[in-house]
Amino acid sequence: MIKLSGISKSFGRVQVLKSIDLTVNKGEVVVILGPSGSGKTTLLRCVNYLEKPNDGEITIGDYKLDCKHAGKKQVYELRQKSAMVFQQYNLFRHKTALENVIEGLLVVKKLPKDEARSKGAALLEKVGLGSKLDVYPSQLSGGQQQRVGIARALAMEPEVILFDEPTSALDPELVGEVLEVIRKIAKEGITMIVVTHEMGFARDVANHVVFMDGGIVVEEGPPAQLFNHPREERTRQFLKRITPELNYSI
Repeated sequence: MIKLSGISKSFGRVQVLKSIDLTVNKGEVVVILGPSGSGKTTLLRCVNYLEKPNDGEITIGDYKLDCKHAGKKQVYELRQKSAMVFQQYNLFRHKTALENVIEGLLVVKKLPKDEARSKGAALLEKVGLGSKLDVYPSQLSGGQQQRVGIARALAMEPEVILFDEPTSALDPELVGEVLEVIRKIAKEGITMIVVTHEMGFARDVANHVVFMDGGIVVEEGPPAQLFNHPREERTRQFLKRITPELNYSI
């Protein structure tokens, strides 16, 4: 289980997150929606401590972190519980696909090289890249690079995988291949928090959908409820703009 309690974050005088509470049960796929600037990505980055919250608590499994008083050791321990898949892939350009996947296994988990290579190869096979082990990122399409990023996240066996708009940097024709891999992983019961603008994916894969705006959670609930019967006017306005073919009047 992941539990966020009172997560707040400011950049200078601008408060981006305003005491966010969110619970994600083990095995759930939670999708976070919202307009640009609503705080979605900042919240995700706070979970992995790529941004330090000003206040609040983060609980992943049996580990709890007090954000106000966290030191390097506590942050390191928290990061062992989660893995991040970024918009821009963040692959090492001078390393092959396999080397990118096993970097954390070698450096963080201290696995023997043969064991790490075997595990990395199996994960690349799982994401449809079994023939690309020795290929460099520059030789891969955007969708393939993102799938390497997903394999890299899976390699660390985290309790939760965080996806930050994993298809936003892709050409439209490559979006489907990445979403299909995420769907496949979701069926295995891996806990995920996904920030995305892909409404179809949110409807089909999410167990729970969260709509954010202005640094707060405006509304949350099962996909059928939030998409078909949103309670809040701000949610209806957003969905009507994103999916104008649907009628969100009460």
